[in-house]
Amino acid sequence: MQVTLLLFAGLAERAGQNSIQIELPDSSTVQDLLDKLPHEYPALKELLSSCFVSVNQEYADHHTIIKENDEVAILPPVSGGEEPRFAITEAPLSVEPLIKLVSHRNCGAILTFIGTVREMTQGQRTVYLSYEAYIPMAIEKLKQVEAEIHERWENIRVAIHHRIGDLQIEEIAVVIAVSSPHRNDSFEAGRYAIERLKQIVPIWKKEIWEDGNEWKGHQLGPWNPTADLDSEKK
Repeated sequence: MQVTLLLFAGLAERAGQNSIQIELPDSSTVQDLLDKLPHEYPALKELLSSCFVSVNQEYADHHTIIKENDEVAILPPVSGGEEPRFAITEAPLSVEPLIKLVSHRNCGAILTFIGTVREMTQGQRTVYLSYEAYIPMAIEKLKQVEAEIHERWENIRVAIHHRIGDLQIEEIAVVIAVSSPHRNDSFEAGRYAIERLKQIVPIWKKEIWEDGNEWKGHQLGPWNPTADLDSEKK
């Protein structure tokens, strides 16, 4: 059956139109629609995790059956805008917004990684850290990390926020949230995300000590952002 989807706000802007057509088997559910939609309209993929679906002007859960003549709409948040899944920011970070970004009905595990500023490193006392980033490229590389994760593990959702500017001891520098149907995939994908971030995302860290300072690179060996992660570990 052919279903017409109504789009609004940022969804319509990305699609370049207020409605789109999609072919679905008879008796398809809202979940079937959400599974197929990113493949048919990739431009919408990034926003779908924060959207709701209505069927005949009623909010629908993922088990709702869609019929051929139903009025189906994809609804972005109505106020406050959508929280980006990938962000470089000067604002303090917290984990709760990222958990919401990756949480959904079919995930059985949500892993969070929080990177904080530590005081002692190899016997030196850090006073504070200063982070700098090439922001547009950093965000694109965070999206690349997500794409690489999708090639290795199925049904993974990822959100990564990294802070820049001056950070004091114990403040949060980076938050990563990964959801998956099963816990092992979330552990593996979360570890991949932080190691790949350090390898390819253009973010620099300056350590300020009591008696000096130094810019620090990643800690995976000679820096080569064009290499894959496995080759750097060898």
